[in-house]
Amino acid sequence: MKKFITILMILVMAGSVLTACRSDGNPKGSTTDSAAAGEGSSDESAPAETPAASGGQVSLNVTTTFAGEDGNAKNFQNAVKEWESNTGNKVNDGSATSDESFKARIATDFQTGSEADVLFYFTGADASSFIEAGKIVSIEEIREVYPEYASNMKDDMLAVAGDGIAYSIPVNGYWEALFVNTTVLEAAGVNMPDANYTWDQFLADCQKIKDAEYTPIAAALGNIPHYWFEFTIFNHLGTGIHTVIPESVEDDNALGWIAGIEDIKELYELGFFPVNTLSAKDDETVQMFLDDKAAFLIDGSWKIGGISSACQSDPDDPTTLDQEKLDKFSITYVPAKDSRKATDLIGGFSMGYYITRKAWEDPDKREAAVDFVNHMTSNEVVPLFATYTTTALKEAPVVDEDSFNSLQKKAMKMMKGASSFTPTLQDGIPTECRTPIFDGMPSLVTGDEEISSAVQKCLDMIKEKAE
Repeated sequence: MKKFITILMILVMAGSVLTACRSDGNPKGSTTDSAAAGEGSSDESAPAETPAASGGQVSLNVTTTFAGEDGNAKNFQNAVKEWESNTGNKVNDGSATSDESFKARIATDFQTGSEADVLFYFTGADASSFIEAGKIVSIEEIREVYPEYASNMKDDMLAVAGDGIAYSIPVNGYWEALFVNTTVLEAAGVNMPDANYTWDQFLADCQKIKDAEYTPIAAALGNIPHYWFEFTIFNHLGTGIHTVIPESVEDDNALGWIAGIEDIKELYELGFFPVNTLSAKDDETVQMFLDDKAAFLIDGSWKIGGISSACQSDPDDPTTLDQEKLDKFSITYVPAKDSRKATDLIGGFSMGYYITRKAWEDPDKREAAVDFVNHMTSNEVVPLFATYTTTALKEAPVVDEDSFNSLQKKAMKMMKGASSFTPTLQDGIPTECRTPIFDGMPSLVTGDEEISSAVQKCLDMIKEKAE
């Protein structure tokens, strides 16, 4: 039975415009034909079609995070091919998996004048330097020439930069939660966590899992400590002040940072992470989770696509899905501590399409860049990327829930039980200012560096950058 996924939309919209880590995933073919066709959209809300730029074929340089294990990578590639076929233009795809090295590459591109024409990127502090330097064109400026640009989107759901101006067009929202390998839980005699899961219960369960000779937590602290950083601090600060940057290392928010990182250190000292967590890459520890060697994994909605693909004999063909293999994976809430409820999630809108000043001022590329973004954010394309998350579309996409696989259905059930959505703290911290904590996480959990000292360094860097 077809129905609007309005509950999911309302939950995210209630948190206003939010921010965070990556784009959401969606395995190829997981939407119905009606969703792919944009059923539920209207001519009034659809952006006006613009012809390909005159003067022959245009080649656009486009960079996104739709790559690697991102479940929307295939959807992006298919949408690009469709646009190329419709317009005769070409896309030079520079997409890559989102991590700190990717962000550093993007920053370097802007510094050297080699930035892409169109960029799908973060909306928080990571983009502030490009915007402040005038290298990104605002939606308002684009609409002065192309009034129908993103006219199918709700303006009040578009992320605004520090100057109060909107620059990016979102495709889909996201959430972060706890993925669970139930095969490991059963082997260790541990029950599936529920909506009331506490930190103390989590510690007890991790010990049982470790005693059963499995790894409790799949995480590469030396590569991607972001999710545990986010939720352990969230546990101490709660929904009201999580994103507030501390003024000094002595204030309450900074003490929450320190306490949260100390919780990660405790997990490390208890042996709940992989033995090589300080040197392993994220994909290695995720593979442990997929191979029934680890029980828990904090990640985002985009991970559903990667897990589903890993359960297919052909990663690109959802009809080859091993349903029994997929059924052993589930999704629940990250264990809670102090004032936070387990059902309080990190989530919202964190990324969107930008048009760079470089492309806007190129007479051969301007119109093609606008047309490309209009296509990628159209009523027909967006539902392919956001079947089990949310969008900023004026017309909610209609999807067939019966077409979802078991993990997608578990995600929707989890989302319906969410009590709140809060933006990520990390998106409010400039990339280079995270170094003392993110790059320094191995030294922090081993005790080679004081946690309070790393937090102080981070805050000092934030202040210096703001001056």
